[in-house]
Amino acid sequence: MEEVTGNVAMTCRYFGITRQAYYLMLRRYEAEGVEGLRTRSKRPKTSPNATHPEVVGKIIYLRQNYHFGPEKIKMYLKRYHDVEISKSGIWRILDRLGMGRLPASQRYKRHDRRWKRYEKQLPGHRVQIDVKFLAPLPGARKRFYQYTAIDDCTRLRVLRVYPANNQKTAIQFVDYVLQRLPFQVEVIQTDNGAESQSSFHWHVLDKGISHVYIKPHTPRLNGKVERSHRIDEEEFYRLLEGVVIDDAKVFNNKLQEWEDYYNYHRPHGGLDGQTPYERLKQKTTKSLQV
Repeated sequence: MEEVTGNVAMTCRYFGITRQAYYLMLRRYEAEGVEGLRTRSKRPKTSPNATHPEVVGKIIYLRQNYHFGPEKIKMYLKRYHDVEISKSGIWRILDRLGMGRLPASQRYKRHDRRWKRYEKQLPGHRVQIDVKFLAPLPGARKRFYQYTAIDDCTRLRVLRVYPANNQKTAIQFVDYVLQRLPFQVEVIQTDNGAESQSSFHWHVLDKGISHVYIKPHTPRLNGKVERSHRIDEEEFYRLLEGVVIDDAKVFNNKLQEWEDYYNYHRPHGGLDGQTPYERLKQKTTKSLQV
């Protein structure tokens, strides 16, 4: 247009641009030709606040392998990698990568909001015990049952697998639990399963410990141990990747490694990111100061 009119001012009025914009476009045209006149992205060439690729990789790994949400990912990054990133920042990264929403089979089921889960104030005040049947993998010759005890206050757990589920194994397990827990147990809570009936009940009472049953058909009242079984499924059994274990001793050795990790190294969402052992130390220190 300027070449036609010979007038820069008229050209600027015609296109509705300033002289500054005109000369900027002229320099681009002289340097790059028509390509230099195309609209350019306003996005900065570098982003000083961009998350480091290594951190993004860790976020992807925790999401894909453990199905962790932003809050749990934040705790892990802070605890084990000394990386601080907000939950919203993690969520934006997941959303940008198309990982913001898990498949239906991997999502947590929401509990009924009408009931509230309470926490006992002292270690050993109440220990929940439950049994989980472990579905045998193809090629396995034996079946196992996982017995789990969890302290209501600290979430400290004791785990053991047995080839049978009856009162005899339940009694063996409760004796094992009492040997392992570093505090005195006052109450043991179970469901109404066959393994928890009269022989088991009186054995617990003979130990000087109260035994209470939850109401029938209310597994939520054993919510902490039930929730811990879901964690086992997601973070232990699924990562065995189909390994067939027919030897109870080998199985218990692997389970012991997982138990140690859970108690001493895994940050717990219900404990504000503390491990069960850290919560135990905190509660023990407070009780000594009273």
